[in-house]
Amino acid sequence: MKTSGNTILLSGGGSGIGRALAQRWHDAGNTVIVTGRTLASLKETVADRANLHAFALDVTDAAALPGKVADLVARFPLINVLVNNAGIMRFEDLTAPRDLADAEATIATNLLAPIRLIDAFIEHLGKQADAAIVNVTSGLAFVPMARTPTYSATKAALHSWTQSLRHQLAGKVEVIELAPPAVQTELTPGQSTREGYMPLDAYADEVMAIFAQDPTPSEVLVRNVRFLSDAEREGRYAAAFAAVNPPA
Repeated sequence: MKTSGNTILLSGGGSGIGRALAQRWHDAGNTVIVTGRTLASLKETVADRANLHAFALDVTDAAALPGKVADLVARFPLINVLVNNAGIMRFEDLTAPRDLADAEATIATNLLAPIRLIDAFIEHLGKQADAAIVNVTSGLAFVPMARTPTYSATKAALHSWTQSLRHQLAGKVEVIELAPPAVQTELTPGQSTREGYMPLDAYADEVMAIFAQDPTPSEVLVRNVRFLSDAEREGRYAAAFAAVNPPA
């Protein structure tokens, strides 16, 4: 993926990793459009940056998606990079019957939304030079956190799906997986100040350094996530699982 001169559409750009990367990509010489449900938070992301734009979009609204995508392409016909970053994380107790709303919302946001967005943009991207798709998964795609079972499962599914997508689009559209470690964001309550989590700015800076490599790796993995992403290959999966899931 080239480092500048792109027109990048990034979902979930109102906070956290999405905001940090959108601003850095803009400052590196790209036009960036951030989407999200809350226009107020998107406006905070784009403030004082001329080529950073806000566009209200609920990625889980399948019925509205075709019209929204048509609007985006009409306004920004040079979109050549799609970054599927929007995601939610919920803690779930699987030991008793429960309301499945959280699980269903997690699947809709973390898995179905990227699949739908890619489907909606695939013909357009196929006509663009230097086209790329970036799917944001998680270190928990490789080693699950038992307290967030559906989140972990959706990220594992997206990791697998991205590999299939990369194979099918080989030579046409570059497909990159970005798998963050635990980062200080507001993904869950109190996470932005949680000790031991990677500071957001440090994470975003390391990610940008990896994207600057030529060629861009197909999996963008910072040092902090290697404990999880490399666990099975290095024969220490059980130890990694135990570390992520300590006894209550």
